[in-house]
Amino acid sequence: MIYTLTLNTAIDMNIHCQGLNPNSVNRTQHTEYSPNGKAVNVSIVLNKFAKQTTALGFFGGFSGKYIVDELHKRKINTLPCWIDDITRINVFINDGTNEYKLVGKGPFVTDTQKTEMLAMIESINNDSYLVISGSLPNNIEPDYYELILSLCDKKNIKVILDISHPKLRDLLAYKPLLIKPNDDELKEIFGLETNTTEQIVASLKQVHALGAQNILLTMGDKGLYFSNGQQIWFCDAVSIKLISSACAGDASLAAFLSLWLPNQDHIELAMKKASATGANVAESDGLGKLDKIDIYMQKLSITQIK
Repeated sequence: MIYTLTLNTAIDMNIHCQGLNPNSVNRTQHTEYSPNGKAVNVSIVLNKFAKQTTALGFFGGFSGKYIVDELHKRKINTLPCWIDDITRINVFINDGTNEYKLVGKGPFVTDTQKTEMLAMIESINNDSYLVISGSLPNNIEPDYYELILSLCDKKNIKVILDISHPKLRDLLAYKPLLIKPNDDELKEIFGLETNTTEQIVASLKQVHALGAQNILLTMGDKGLYFSNGQQIWFCDAVSIKLISSACAGDASLAAFLSLWLPNQDHIELAMKKASATGANVAESDGLGKLDKIDIYMQKLSITQIK
């Protein structure tokens, strides 16, 4: 079973308008709402690919209830930890030319609720997988990640990390099964450059040395890399018209895991599926229809770097 953990769930509101002018009424052309939070997206896409998944997270208020209800409609198992504050709503505006992202910090989570979440994680079956993805809400400090990973270590729960917090560097001491940074995060968290193939190879080697067992490095329209510590592969990207990049990385990770787990094989096919899924999502609001993945996979190629 692949469990996913979203500490800072959200509703994404995608708005389309023709131009965005200050100090005036801007009429919207189309608005779409979707249940969100990075690991929530992973569960939704895993479910789309017929993989068993259970979504854990903090949920509160009418917005939190909406997300849980939508997951139930999709027949996705959910273990909600209910909080008193209201789950955030993120706003993405496309004015026909540019995309504007308004992302909230998140609700307040009490110490009692943090303890409740740890108890939920402790109830997960031994030898499962846990995808931890997304940001931290109010009143959850970065050290909370260590409490979670320590629990997982005791239960032999294999951890997949997709977080952009600087704490990621320290968490590699727990030897996560897989991490999914993007090129910006490699630079911001680890101080590593990815401008050339040589720099990418050297960067991946350094991150492995810190403890990461496997690395899926996503680079948007420049493709993605996968390294298992012995070999490195590169997958290119298909050309699309960008609508919103908000959920593309989450969808790519889910697509990769859908083929790579549990045996950690089918690497090249998993990379193609990840790249194709990310592109299909990026040309849509939210996660979109995921209806062009097979077509895009046929256009992609894999190169073994090392």
